[in-house]
Amino acid sequence: MRAAILERFRQKPMIQVVPDPLCPPDGAVVEIGACGVCRSDHHAWSGADPDVRLPHVMGHEFAGTVAAVGAECQRFQVGQRVTAPFILGCGTCGECRRGEPTICDRQIVIGFTVWGAFAERLAISAADFNLVALPDSLPFAAAAAMGCRVTTAWRALTDRGRLQAGEWLAVHGCGGVGLSAILLGKALGARIIAIDVATDALAQAHALGAEATVDTTEIDDVGEAIRAATDGGVHLSIDALGIAQTFQNSLRSLRKLGRHVQIGMPVGSHAMVSLPLLELIYARQLSIVGLRGLGAPGFGALLGLVKAGRIDLTHLVTRRIGLEAVGDTLQRMDGRQPAGITVVDRFVA
Repeated sequence: MRAAILERFRQKPMIQVVPDPLCPPDGAVVEIGACGVCRSDHHAWSGADPDVRLPHVMGHEFAGTVAAVGAECQRFQVGQRVTAPFILGCGTCGECRRGEPTICDRQIVIGFTVWGAFAERLAISAADFNLVALPDSLPFAAAAAMGCRVTTAWRALTDRGRLQAGEWLAVHGCGGVGLSAILLGKALGARIIAIDVATDALAQAHALGAEATVDTTEIDDVGEAIRAATDGGVHLSIDALGIAQTFQNSLRSLRKLGRHVQIGMPVGSHAMVSLPLLELIYARQLSIVGLRGLGAPGFGALLGLVKAGRIDLTHLVTRRIGLEAVGDTLQRMDGRQPAGITVVDRFVA
């Protein structure tokens, strides 16, 4: 199969022909139809993620067709359209049985601890537990985003953020996961304020349902501006970028008893931040929670919205590329990430 092999950090992956992955006895091999290019892939490409060992194949937001199944796989057959979360649980431990594979001690992380989906095929272990069947109406390009950005945003709003209809939601950072949160928040009945530095990202946020937008390049105190615009602050705020400034802005935009959810992965100097414990956490009685993906058991409710026509994920995909363009796309993320989601949907030369 053809795969984009990363041999040196911060260098373009080389397209090489490598052996097809072996099918695990309890797993499946998926022929990739599409794979998103995510900010987390940039962390892997730049060497910021300690799990990545070279040579390596990145890519963790995939959708495709089952090409082979192991003898112990019972729920899936060759030809089925599928996706999977980027965190694969073992399927048997206590955490997995409780529906929490993202904290499984034996988890496998696609594109980080194992080779990923910037390739023609990908092996999935414990397929009966980890694979998710896709409706025929959902194109692969749109479904590819579900393995990370859309599903992460969904869990942030529902499970971790407890968003209620009519509440104010602030989204700090309008890249793929931020725009996903706006699309989903609108479907859940929230009032949304979007925050970013880029006018095109804010324009797309507005088109997807943001009631108000904030360009942080034009405002000195982002938190104060958001509290003024939302009559005392938002009920739920998410940091979809993962840098110190967006974390602080998110906390300061909350009203009393507000909830902050950390979506963006902080790396480098942003991994440690100062915490305004007295001023905000204690005095305003704020809640801070984190999350890292959504396990396969949680996909059902989200797919239900898709099937019912309440959300259209195709609006999130703004650029389609071939496998050869992965390196250029990752290099451009050194600067400002383009609005929307870039998807690889051409794997054959």
